[in-house]
Amino acid sequence: MVPNGTEVQVRPGTEADLDALTALYNHYVTETAITFDLTPFTPLERRPWLLSHPEDGPHRLLVATDTDSRRVLGYATSGPHRPKAAYAPSVETSVYLAPDATGRGVGTLLYDALFAALAEEDVHRAFAGITQPNEASVRLHARFGFRHLGTFGEVGRKFGRHWDVAWYQKDLGAG
Repeated sequence: MVPNGTEVQVRPGTEADLDALTALYNHYVTETAITFDLTPFTPLERRPWLLSHPEDGPHRLLVATDTDSRRVLGYATSGPHRPKAAYAPSVETSVYLAPDATGRGVGTLLYDALFAALAEEDVHRAFAGITQPNEASVRLHARFGFRHLGTFGEVGRKFGRHWDVAWYQKDLGAG
């Protein structure tokens, strides 16, 4: 349950969630600099991303839904940090919330579930890149023990301006 009394279920994402997850992500593509994707996705284009997150293993997709309406409120993922094999014990994490679900504790529920799942995996470090400014995301990551490593200045260009990305690390302790 989140602070406003809404019952929220956190579960692995499935293909049945693809349309809702794509629409949620596309909001961030078209309306914000939180992601550096520039063109919205179709569900078909987004399907390989969904399938790259099985129910077990270090690369997870967890979805939060309102238990009454079954509406997707957000999702959290862990995915490869870098493609080379030696990076396998490291993951990059992210949380995306429906605009009306922010500030209600949904991100905390998602990260609680994600890091509980990752505790059972051979994962040593989690990283998160946060486009600046984004105080809500910085606070969420700090709450979960991420520490600031540094900031890449003006590393991305979107909406006619350059954006900084701050990088954070969480020690997970495996391997």
